[in-house]
Amino acid sequence: MVTTASSQEPDMPAHTNNSVLINAPVDLVWSITNDLENWPRLFSDYASVEVLDRQDHLVRFRLTMHPDENGQVWSWVAERETDPDARIVRQRRVEPGPFEFMETRWEYEQRPEGTSVRWIQDFAMTPTAPADDQAMADRINQNDKVQLELIRAKIEHQAAAVR
Repeated sequence: MVTTASSQEPDMPAHTNNSVLINAPVDLVWSITNDLENWPRLFSDYASVEVLDRQDHLVRFRLTMHPDENGQVWSWVAERETDPDARIVRQRRVEPGPFEFMETRWEYEQRPEGTSVRWIQDFAMTPTAPADDQAMADRINQNDKVQLELIRAKIEHQAAAVR
């Protein structure tokens, strides 16, 4: 089950906080979710991922989404830094597009019943963006639920095949 804990303070960036519990070991969850080249098969909204640069735990890449309901294709460059020891990933958009900024933190925690994966996103929309902060937070929360549930199902299926 995906959980959402979202709050926004006045004059603060927008914030989303979504998590899922995956019935699989943390090493498998970490490996699958950090395999960027596999993201188009893991996520339903990404059409392609192009790795532009990789240095140790830092990767710069271009994400391209499938066309939205209006036929618009969104694409941007992001940087992703993994900390395997802490099981934390920090990601930020280098080309923010309609965002003034967008930062995402992925947290992984091994629990007795599986692995908790949490996505925390802080962002602000530009004044000319097609949505304001709250509308985008609502959209992100809705999409995170879909994507986290999809990821949970795919990883649990893969984990069951390994057992």
